[in-house]
Amino acid sequence: MAAEATPAELPPAELPGTAFKVLTAGQWAQFSAEGQFLGAPVDLADGYIHMSTADQLQGTIDKHFAGQTGLMVAEVDLIALGEAVRWEVSRGGALFPHLYAALPLSAVKSVRET
Repeated sequence: MAAEATPAELPPAELPGTAFKVLTAGQWAQFSAEGQFLGAPVDLADGYIHMSTADQLQGTIDKHFAGQTGLMVAEVDLIALGEAVRWEVSRGGALFPHLYAALPLSAVKSVRET
């Protein structure tokens, strides 16, 4: 008998189809040149690429990028990434999108400097 899936493994239909990845200017330059992003040091250490929903984005910037300038925010199409995206409980008990694969440039819908 298979183990039951947890809510983090089976996201409800109301979860967004896009998320955001915060990158330094250097990370964005490398990403756009190479066509894929393997992860920031924290992503590589944790084994997945951290992303945030629109509602979580400012909290992520405040907590992990305080005082940094020239940050780039990439809007990522989660639907295009399929099963490589897992919604997992993180900061404050909220579900965050985590990508267990390289992030292809083709999945970036837009990018802006913050």
